[in-house]
Amino acid sequence: MSSSPITASSPKSKSNSLEKSIAIVGCGFVADYYLKALPHYSQLKLVGVMDRNSDRSSKFAAYHGISRIYNSLEELLADDNVDIVLNLTNPSSHYSVSKAALEAGKHVYSEKPLAMEMWQAEELVKIAEQKGLYLSSAPCSLLSETAQTVWKALRENKVGKVRLVYAEMDDGLVHRMPYQKWLSQSGTPWPYKDEFEVGCTLEHAGYYVTWLTAFFGPAETVSAFSSCLVPDKETDVPLDMNAPDFSVACIKFASGVVARLTCSIVAPHDHSLRIIGDDGILGIKDCWYYGAPVYIRRSITIRRKRLEGIWKQNYPLVRKPVRVGSNNAQQMDFCRGVAEMAAAIAEERPSRLSAQFSLHNNELVLAINNSLETGSPYKLTTSFDPIQPMPWAK
Repeated sequence: MSSSPITASSPKSKSNSLEKSIAIVGCGFVADYYLKALPHYSQLKLVGVMDRNSDRSSKFAAYHGISRIYNSLEELLADDNVDIVLNLTNPSSHYSVSKAALEAGKHVYSEKPLAMEMWQAEELVKIAEQKGLYLSSAPCSLLSETAQTVWKALRENKVGKVRLVYAEMDDGLVHRMPYQKWLSQSGTPWPYKDEFEVGCTLEHAGYYVTWLTAFFGPAETVSAFSSCLVPDKETDVPLDMNAPDFSVACIKFASGVVARLTCSIVAPHDHSLRIIGDDGILGIKDCWYYGAPVYIRRSITIRRKRLEGIWKQNYPLVRKPVRVGSNNAQQMDFCRGVAEMAAAIAEERPSRLSAQFSLHNNELVLAINNSLETGSPYKLTTSFDPIQPMPWAK
């Protein structure tokens, strides 16, 4: 059992109050990650939870000491205490749940992707804008200490003019790992059938796509290739569809920077980032660690011979990260995006993870994922206004 039970919040406060009430839809594997980080945000008050599987919501609520379980989505959306709906359902349900929440007048923070089809994502953004509501999509690792430190180093021109970026999101041979034994903190199994059917690009490309678009501006074009190398994933249950388990994309940004991004659940684990400038390389080893060290590697010339990467130093993090877990994804602060949205609502300002920003990143990730079908360069149709770094990272 959790050592710090979460109880229902007080009645709904005014929109400019710092305190915001949230309700969770979807009590699956990822929900525990959010609950692990939630105690760090006193301004976020969990009102209750709901899942279409009542046994799952009951188990989740009992483990975390949550007092309110909604019997249906309609019951949750009818609760005036709820300011923000946290949509943690499986990707195929993101659109329908987010749409219902927006139409009910609730702000929405959705797990990735925002929607599985571009027209669905566009409709969600349109509804949010028409109703004056906030809509954001995970991942929120752009708000991490590591990402904000990398961004600060770029603003300070620490590696000169940036020409090229190499970003990797490879997770190893997942289908050969003991994934059937993976359990969340409250005991929910990893939804491997759904994960394999959605594919690693839609699940993981956003971790670096959001960084790159924030750092270098909207993407203009993307040339990508994706493939399903292990169709059946050797699972004990048949898969209803084959999603790409490998993708590689070359993205050109409005600023002129070009990035190569790979995603796979076949290649050896590699979550590294290298930003290549005229005066050096700015990099990290893993974007899933909010406190991952940031380094700068430079070249030097000895006796007229230029030696690459011979001199390396760490660039100090903008602040010490708050530790929210023990390893891997559990070290990510999943609630930081929700807290940023709540702060934006209270301060009556645009959210850093705005609807247009989320829409642009959704379009980019879908273009990479769907390149198996398109097989040609894709020109982006969406854009977004420049976003600001966190106040503590300026």
